Amino acid sequence: MIRRILALLLTLTTLFPSAFAKDRFQQPGPVHLDKDGEKWADKTLKSMSLEEKVGQMFMIWSKAQFVNVQSPDFLKLRDTMARYHLGGFGVTVNFEDGFLFKTEPYEAAMMINELQQGSEIPLIIAADFERGLSMRLKEATDFPHAMAFGATNNPAYAKEFGRITALESRAIGVEWNWFPDADVNSNPANPIINTRSFGEDPQAVASMVKAYIEGAHAEGLLTTVKHFPGHGDTDTDTHLATARINQPLEHIQNVELVPFKAAIDAGVDSVMIGHLVVPALDPDTNRVATISPKIVNGTLKKDLGFQGLVVTDAMEMNGLAKLFGFGPEGSARAAVAAVKAGDDMLLLPSDLDGAYEGLIKAVKRGEIPESRIDESVRKILRMKASVGLNKAKLVDVEQMKNLIARPDSLSVAQEIADSAVTLVRSNDKTLPLRAKTVGTSGPHATYEKPEGVRGRQLAVIITDDSRSESGRIFDQQIRRRSPEMRTIWVDDRNAVGMSDTVLQAVREAEKVVVAIYAIPSAGRVKVENGQFKASSDMSDAPAALVKNILRVAGSRTVVVAMGNPYLAQDFPEVQNYMCTYSNAQVSDVAAVKALFGDIAIRGHLPVTIPQFAERGAGIQLPAK
Repeated sequence: MIRRILALLLTLTTLFPSAFAKDRFQQPGPVHLDKDGEKWADKTLKSMSLEEKVGQMFMIWSKAQFVNVQSPDFLKLRDTMARYHLGGFGVTVNFEDGFLFKTEPYEAAMMINELQQGSEIPLIIAADFERGLSMRLKEATDFPHAMAFGATNNPAYAKEFGRITALESRAIGVEWNWFPDADVNSNPANPIINTRSFGEDPQAVASMVKAYIEGAHAEGLLTTVKHFPGHGDTDTDTHLATARINQPLEHIQNVELVPFKAAIDAGVDSVMIGHLVVPALDPDTNRVATISPKIVNGTLKKDLGFQGLVVTDAMEMNGLAKLFGFGPEGSARAAVAAVKAGDDMLLLPSDLDGAYEGLIKAVKRGEIPESRIDESVRKILRMKASVGLNKAKLVDVEQMKNLIARPDSLSVAQEIADSAVTLVRSNDKTLPLRAKTVGTSGPHATYEKPEGVRGRQLAVIITDDSRSESGRIFDQQIRRRSPEMRTIWVDDRNAVGMSDTVLQAVREAEKVVVAIYAIPSAGRVKVENGQFKASSDMSDAPAALVKNILRVAGSRTVVVAMGNPYLAQDFPEVQNYMCTYSNAQVSDVAAVKALFGDIAIRGHLPVTIPQFAERGAGIQLPAK
């Protein structure tokens, strides 16, 4: 039904292009604020009431999916946007039982256009497209995680990443990406940044950040560096609790702040503040950076000279909300504290009504001057004008088919993933795997009994949950190259019960590939023996299984980290260790190509794996 509606829309735009082209972008230009934009921002600001101005400073989530415009859900969203005069919204998708359900780009564009039409002041539409649109939407160009770019040591790839993401984002009506991540991931135990960072070297991260901003700006996409003043040296997920940076001032200046300085020099549009306690910058350990005047007005604006938009991380996150409370009063106090600290845009308060009304009351009672509100709103309006929203706020849906998932974009993304593959250890006996282009047709055979594996190659795919998409493309790619290869799927639910079965198969196999999918995921933790474990870590049972596989067949086993490269700390005895830094589909393809010798392996570790390998390590292996 949805596809029929989308097809009808495309037909109408084709038959009546002039009717649908009015006030629509045909091809957004580079990010640029001209004189007309400045005048529009000033004129609009003067015409606004206090309530309208305060509303511009808030953003909420909206799902990028088709919904009937008369449905209760859409009417509620539209009424919320109007009731609070919101400045914009962030695009998200459905999460159910830990699974992400992506939607079509056309659905997102239709929803965005519908909300834009109902807004007197153009909305700014944002997203956290950290891996491009494919992170949230189907059929878009699929990029690997940021750490994969670090492994290539090629900023030109980051620039292309920014350019292609901008091209596709603007095609669906998203003008603002909450990326790049400027965090220097110097703590291997970091549960939430990890592969989202370009690496552990400040200068290398700075180069990637700068290049991404340049590429994104060229195609009209606003950028954000996060999470100021640096979330890389923590062992806490701020979705769950407040994180703390305990380094001295000199270290912070020479490490954490370096990529942020580079971003500011490159003209980054906004800086996202993290829910981080940083005693070296603000000795009040009860005050996170989000609400710290010393850090926002002091370090960021005065010391680093940033004059752009300051945006909070999601205010509903425990790292901030637990300090104030989740109800109306707590949200009001948090909003007031954030604005007094110097923040301009407040993302996702835990109680929108409380935060909105609380900020208005703070102005009316004189706690916050209205001129302070004007300062933020002027920045917001100018940012909107810099991407042409003062001239056209709708997207031309008909143009999407020419801009999203173009063959040249897909080729670049795959080249990046291929270049990132890193061989950290090799015993020179196991790689490449043996390809077999002839064999039984039909579905790829999964493991049935030990005899069925004898003399064959075996893949053991380990995920948090085998019902997820992780590993599916990896499995398909193996099937294409070696139809006789067998696959065993292991996850947290069956690892203990599968242990004997897996080890029997490993004993019979000619060679074994263990592909481990462990990536950082916001707010997701596992509880084992009363202890929390991050989503980027392996659970105890699968980790024990890997160690046993290495004990039984270590010399003929290759372990592939499809995400967190630090996993090698759990099994330092591994003889063959490969990293892709991502569970993206292009990384699945790249891993299999590397395993079978179809591509040269030339990546280098952008981080140090303690007691295992130093940053820069990487065995270069030519294609066979």
